[in-house]
Amino acid sequence: MKNIKRMLRIHRIFMVQEFKRMMEYKGDFIVGVIGFFLVQLSNLMFLWIIFGQIPDLAGWSVNEVVFIYGMSLIPKGIDHFFFDNLWSIGYFIVRKGDFDKYLTRPVNTYFHVLVEKVQIDALGELIMGIALVCASVPGINADWDVFRVLAFIAVIPFVTLIFTGVKTITASVAFWAKRSGNVIYMFYMFSDFAKYPATVYNRLVQNVITYIIPFALTSYFPALFILKGEAPLFNLGMPVLASAVLMGAGIVVWHRGIRAYESAGS
Repeated sequence: MKNIKRMLRIHRIFMVQEFKRMMEYKGDFIVGVIGFFLVQLSNLMFLWIIFGQIPDLAGWSVNEVVFIYGMSLIPKGIDHFFFDNLWSIGYFIVRKGDFDKYLTRPVNTYFHVLVEKVQIDALGELIMGIALVCASVPGINADWDVFRVLAFIAVIPFVTLIFTGVKTITASVAFWAKRSGNVIYMFYMFSDFAKYPATVYNRLVQNVITYIIPFALTSYFPALFILKGEAPLFNLGMPVLASAVLMGAGIVVWHRGIRAYESAGS
C-alpha cells in the first residue's frame, strides 16, 4: 500500500508539471482539439450519408452504430490521454539513447514512461465519445437497467487496457529494432474497425479484430450485451480476459526488451 501511494504521488507530480508545460502553448492545445473534432465530424457525416440511403447497417440502426462509434472513442481517448508517451518510445526515445534516464531513476521504468506525459488534446476524443453515447441512447430501444449501466462503466477500464497493451507490445519492439513507431501505427490503426459493428466486415477481418488484434472487444462486443442483452459472460468477460493477456504480455516483452537495450550507437 505504501508503494502504491508513492506511485500515485509521483503520478500526480508528473501530471501537474505536464499541465504547466502545456499551458505555455494554449494555442497548440486549442488547434489540436478543434482539429480532432473536425475529423470526427467528417466521419459522422459519412455515417449520416450511409443511413440516408439504407434503413440499417447489418441489422444495426443508426443510433446503435453511433453508440458503438462513441464507445470506441472513450477508451481510446483515456489511453491517449494517460499513456500516449509509449509512441515516443517507438519513435525516438530508444533510438536516441534517451531511455538511459529511465534506467538511472529509482522508479519502475514502465510506470515512469506511462506517467511522464499526458496528451491534453485527447480530451476532445473523450468528450466526443461521451457525447455520442449520450446522444444515441434516447433513440435506442433497449432495457436500460442499473446492471447494464454499471456494466458499461465497469468495462471501460478493461477495454482501455486493450489499447495500452497493444501499444506496449509494439513499442517494446524498439528495444531490439531501435525504432518501432511504424509498427505501433500499423497495429493501432486496426482500432478504426472498432467504430462499427464487427458484422459489417468479412470473416477474416472479424477474426483478426476479435482474436488477434482484439479492438472489436473494446466496443462491439460490450455493446452486444449493453444494447441487446446478448451473452453477458462472453461479451463482458472476453474484454476483461483480453486486457489481462495483452497487458501481461506487454509487461513481459517490455522487461525482456530492457535487457536487450544497448543505448544509442553511432
